[in-house]
Amino acid sequence: MFSSLFHHKKKTESVILIDISASSVAGAYVWYVKDEIPAVLYTRRFPIEMRKDEPQEQAMLRALKVLGDTLIREGAPAFARVSGSGTADAILVSIDAPWQNTSVRTEHIEQKEPFIFSKHLVTELVEKTNPKALGKLLVDESIISTLLNGYETRDPYGKKVLRASVIILTSFIDEHVADRIAATLRSLFHTTRIVPIAGSSLRYQALRIAFPHEHDVLILDTAESFISVALVRKNLFVALAEISSTDDDHRQWVEKVLNEFSVIAKEYPLPRIIFLLARESDISSLQQALGAGNFGELWLSESPPKIIPVLANHIAGLVRQATTAPPDLQLLLMALFYHHRAPKE
Repeated sequence: MFSSLFHHKKKTESVILIDISASSVAGAYVWYVKDEIPAVLYTRRFPIEMRKDEPQEQAMLRALKVLGDTLIREGAPAFARVSGSGTADAILVSIDAPWQNTSVRTEHIEQKEPFIFSKHLVTELVEKTNPKALGKLLVDESIISTLLNGYETRDPYGKKVLRASVIILTSFIDEHVADRIAATLRSLFHTTRIVPIAGSSLRYQALRIAFPHEHDVLILDTAESFISVALVRKNLFVALAEISSTDDDHRQWVEKVLNEFSVIAKEYPLPRIIFLLARESDISSLQQALGAGNFGELWLSESPPKIIPVLANHIAGLVRQATTAPPDLQLLLMALFYHHRAPKE
């Protein structure tokens, strides 16, 4: 799905990042130089301000237009001073709920005789089992784990096996909204390489890059009006759930989170580490509220799981903040994701 975005093998590349959530929009200019970590040269975030009787989509598009104008007026000159040009090579757009949804599925191949596991075989499998959703745009279908004969394999192609499993992360975005976002960005920028991705999918994949040694973890993403819980076991992405959390107080929020944990616990043992993603202004209070929750029945232990708030400084060694603006975690994760999804020479 990302071949249209990640097809250039260049020594330098300029990218605009756009983050669209239920309550705000943000943008950044990022400079990529071969064999160096990405440099974020400019960032800006604006709230989505609803008018009376106005659809949320319309308010979001209006905020996006304001953001785009600001990126052109302020961000492009700052970017040009470093890169020599204010024009971007690509635009990566992260879109969150209520306009996206993400799911995980596992597909299996098993034969009586040994067979060669190939890219062609996987492509056929993914296309054959591709879920369809009316009015939804498939923006990401990533193979995030491969098991050959029951064992995870980093370099699976060309090996002879009897059975194989692929774990596929699939993301959809409301097609109408995606079209309107793309039209707005095309009216603002000359860049034609505009690719959307569901925000939850992007963050899950970026966190696996940022914390490569944490092989068993729950990822609790509550940055916006939806709660999503992802389970990673033995470095495999095995379960994902998303629910609404609009206008919940902390007690109701904790109840919903623990309920999602209990659903996952019916099928899998829960890990001892929870990554918490939330707005910086809320993360301390949410960590405290979650820490006071009743974990005993889920973990069967008097010792509660360790809750790790994910902060911008966790990404500091992977993405360079070359601006005086406060670091924006969502944009830093986007910059990290793009860097590792782009092909290497």
